[in-house]
Amino acid sequence: MLDFNPVDLIIAKRDGYALAPDDLRSLVEAYTQGSVPDYQMSAFLMAAYLRGLNERETLALTEQMLYSGIVLDLSHLPGIKVDKHSTGGVGDKVSLLLAPIVAACGVPVPMISGRGLSHTGGTLDKLEAIPGFRTDLSIDAYRHQLETLGVVMIGQTDEIAPADRMLYALRDVTGTVEFIPFIAASIMSKKLAAGIDALVLDVKCGRGAFMKTEEEARKLAETLVGLGEKFGKKTVAWITDMDAPLGYCIGNWPETAEAIRCLKGARVSDLMKVTYVLAGEMLSLGGVAESTIDGIRRAKEAVTSGKAFERFVQLVEAQGGDPTFLDNPEQREGAPPVDLVRAPDEAHGYVADLDPLQLGRVAAAMGAGRLRKGDAVDPTAGITLNKKPGDTVEAGEVLAWLHTRMTDDLPFFQQAVVQAFTYSDTPPVPALLLHDRYADGQWANQ
Repeated sequence: MLDFNPVDLIIAKRDGYALAPDDLRSLVEAYTQGSVPDYQMSAFLMAAYLRGLNERETLALTEQMLYSGIVLDLSHLPGIKVDKHSTGGVGDKVSLLLAPIVAACGVPVPMISGRGLSHTGGTLDKLEAIPGFRTDLSIDAYRHQLETLGVVMIGQTDEIAPADRMLYALRDVTGTVEFIPFIAASIMSKKLAAGIDALVLDVKCGRGAFMKTEEEARKLAETLVGLGEKFGKKTVAWITDMDAPLGYCIGNWPETAEAIRCLKGARVSDLMKVTYVLAGEMLSLGGVAESTIDGIRRAKEAVTSGKAFERFVQLVEAQGGDPTFLDNPEQREGAPPVDLVRAPDEAHGYVADLDPLQLGRVAAAMGAGRLRKGDAVDPTAGITLNKKPGDTVEAGEVLAWLHTRMTDDLPFFQQAVVQAFTYSDTPPVPALLLHDRYADGQWANQ
């Protein structure tokens, strides 16, 4: 460390050279400890963003971020601990369904989640839309709840991967978020620190995702799975579609309410198809299912039997949430819509397309999202769709309902939602919801 000079590393990366793993580890360690200031780390982040990081550099970055804090040891707890991570999308409330479904089938689920940013929602915000629900459990409480209930859902603590927390905040304000090595290192450092044995990844692809193209999504999936395997964790990735919202609800409480209805048996085909495939993977990795297909069958049984909803109620109660609203989600204060959006005069035939990015931005503007980390959100704000691609439509029919406290801006929100829809005389070709699966260095469809 006596010869460590961050300027030398910034210049080397600026000029396109690969850094030695030890140098990269020293840089992250020094930044975490406060001896490298933000302006120097910002320069390095941009140099890396423009020049790239190779596989060895990405591994070294992940490793240093992982070991910047504590790495939980859950080996004393019975069972194979399996988590899931999504790269984020509009209407993606899958984690709220997956965790209780998988836990009800006997696989422990230690889930550390994040908050929403920009047009995508966050699992923590959705859980905290349940009055009283706490996601800030201590590490001891995290361990105890996993042992007694088999499922726990919290946010990143001060002890877990602090380098990631610091670097993410800096990336967010320096235009260096959408860079695969940084994304992968951020995701995997948190997940690996949580004490998991295996991980299922949902890599979103399309207009409503951070990875806009399938090529980008495949590269991210390969990087994530490769990192998981290098750290000895069985890791599987699915690329799933995000060219339309998942399910019918967008926003924290609207999405939570939809997840509750689905746990009670409501049929939301696209949402449940993704949920059951990911659940099947988790149950297979967790050793309670003979295959993914067998896991899907077990997951469906957990929902139809009521065991998954029962486990969700127990989860909510264990983390301080008020279970009253789980029986009647519509009774939550602020839940009813304040207005609706009707199809314009030119609407006819079928809904041909529905832009998830547009709807995600509208929901955020209505109060459901944040522009910066730390911004408050309105837990009940959002959009409930009445029409999706492939549905028939006529002028004047209801396209969606709006939930917001910002009633002065309703005409703007209504017009913005209308602009997300396009129409055609013939039904559109159904979207491919599940693009591909990656595990053990192999794509299923290649």
